[in-house]
This record gives sequence, structure tokens and C-alpha cells, in this order.
Amino acid sequence: MSTKRTTPSSPGLRSSTRSSSRARKSPLSAPASVAAELAAQLNLGPKSAQALVAAGITSLAELRSLGSVAAYAKVKQHTPAATLNLLWALEGALSSLPWQTVAHEHRTSLLLALEQYQNGG
Repeated sequence: MSTKRTTPSSPGLRSSTRSSSRARKSPLSAPASVAAELAAQLNLGPKSAQALVAAGITSLAELRSLGSVAAYAKVKQHTPAATLNLLWALEGALSSLPWQTVAHEHRTSLLLALEQYQNGG
């Protein structure tokens, strides 16, 4: 019989309930140094960093190259639980703004950019 636990969420990931044996084998597991480098950025916690690594984004340089919108779309493909808060956090990490400021001041432009990106534009 497996025990269930609720994993804490970072700004852009919903909490989920997983069995303890499954949590250890999660595809979100990442090499500690790669996830730590990403998590050290403003707004990015361990869960966000693991989601980035799971999506193949393994460095800050790669994140900068993709930009927040493309990186969010890539993460969303690999981690469906990712929320728009992750988009705000990614943009904040790249612009050195708190994710709350990004959500308040840049929400509309980011949503429009995401829609354009998803429509192949």
C-alpha cells in the first residue's frame, strides 16, 4: 500500500498528490547542479527549475535564448500542471522583476505574445 503526500508548489506549478515511491522516480528529477542554477534566479524555485529541466531547458543561457513565452510553452508541453504564474516567474527571472510585478504590469502583453506563439506566429 503506498502512502500519498502533497507536494508543495512553486509560483507556476499546481500541487499534486503522488505516491511516495512514484515521487522518487518522477521525470521532474533533475541533476542538482542544473536545477540549483535555475532555482537561484529571482522568482524560480525548485519545482519551476525541475520543470524547466524536464522540458530540456538546462541553463540560464538557454532560458534567455528562448525567452519567457517559448520557455513557458515548452514547459507546458512537458508539465501540464504548469500555470500562468510560471510565465510571470520566467519573465521576472529574465527581467529581474518580481513575478507579482510582471503579472500586474505585463500580463496583457505576455498573454498576447503567448497566443501569437501558440498560433505559429
